[in-house]
Amino acid sequence: MKTLGIDIGTTTISAVIRDSHSGVAEAMNVKNDTFLPGKPWERIQDPEKIRLKVEHCLQELLSRFPDVQAIGVTGQMHGILYLDAQGRAVSPLYTWQDGRGDLPFDQRTTWAGHLSERTGYPLSTGYGLATHFYNERRHLVPREAVTFCTISDYIAMGLAGTVSPRLDATNAASLGIFDCVRGCFDTAAMEKAGMNPALLPQLAQTPLLGVGKLGIPVYTAIGDNQASFLGATGGKRDVLLVNMGTGGQVSVFSPVYLQTGGLETRPFPGGGWLLVGASLCGGRSYALLERFFRQTVQMVTGQDIPAYEAMARMLENTQDLDNLPCCDTTFQGTRADPARRASITGLDENNFTPAHLTWSVMEGMARELQQMYVSFLEAGGERPVQMIGSGNGLRKNPWLQKVFEQVFQCPMTCSVYQEEAALGAALYAARNV
Repeated sequence: MKTLGIDIGTTTISAVIRDSHSGVAEAMNVKNDTFLPGKPWERIQDPEKIRLKVEHCLQELLSRFPDVQAIGVTGQMHGILYLDAQGRAVSPLYTWQDGRGDLPFDQRTTWAGHLSERTGYPLSTGYGLATHFYNERRHLVPREAVTFCTISDYIAMGLAGTVSPRLDATNAASLGIFDCVRGCFDTAAMEKAGMNPALLPQLAQTPLLGVGKLGIPVYTAIGDNQASFLGATGGKRDVLLVNMGTGGQVSVFSPVYLQTGGLETRPFPGGGWLLVGASLCGGRSYALLERFFRQTVQMVTGQDIPAYEAMARMLENTQDLDNLPCCDTTFQGTRADPARRASITGLDENNFTPAHLTWSVMEGMARELQQMYVSFLEAGGERPVQMIGSGNGLRKNPWLQKVFEQVFQCPMTCSVYQEEAALGAALYAARNV
């Protein structure tokens, strides 16, 4: 059986054909260059241009694989767009990167901070209900809007031929003020904050959304974090997934609801929970170190020469160094403490070298995520039997893989496919056919 998965990322739209016997039969990627101009703190995209790009991918793949039996959709979480009664987009997509939630609400706190205090639910800027709270108070909600949803829900409902979104809990929870245990938005908490819950989207009662003009069943969109876990692990649940891209992320499944500091507990498709911790800088820490070395070379030679190859040679020749300094790689702070900054301690005249510094930065990248994983175990989570690495930060750096294995004390296998989220959406659809 063949299923098609779509992942609407912030910068890339991916689509895959999954064959239940042979794995990924075809994959394609197109740039999501749909950002719109706006205020300095705005990060908004054009949903209609996104829709056209998705349709292009579908036409390309379905022309070669007309026997696709189901379509699954995933994409960037947290962000929202407003819809009218006919299911048309009447606003831009306010992405998860949008900064209005970090604007000052008063002299003491931000819009997201105020909403968190009033509702008791932690929200960051970019979370859909923090965005909606700002828009509602600033009279920016379009008059014709009757609801809102994520971009993946908008695409899925269009493919399914429906005019109103129905959200899976994985996407609904990403908007904020969502009671994961009861599986619903906390309207009482919203009203306590002075919000009108009338525009809240409906929740899906079944995985099947509908069969649209393509004549292929379309299933509810799921969160991209959960989809990536499905795609990278092949559907296994006793796995620790570590992702190292621009940011870093550790994800681990639990069949029972657990709550612990430093990790977010998210619903998982089909039941259970995914506990997720994120490092804001993640793989960018290594890129910042490369920039430092490049600038040093330029200072000495006057030439701007990329340093990645030289760093790789150095790592190859300096494995198993001891006396490493301790590097905290929170260059962009943490979600709990945005003001926190990185540091290097334990330097002496012997370990103040490029090699020691590089190994210590990689160790810091791993330890930031490992501390989140330890909190999962301390909360009663079961120790996974396998660690899977994903993201180019790990795929392209075998030395970083080695560091993660040492820090987590677990062997690592890198995921086979790069389009993990799209593959996870296709796998989710296949499981529900």
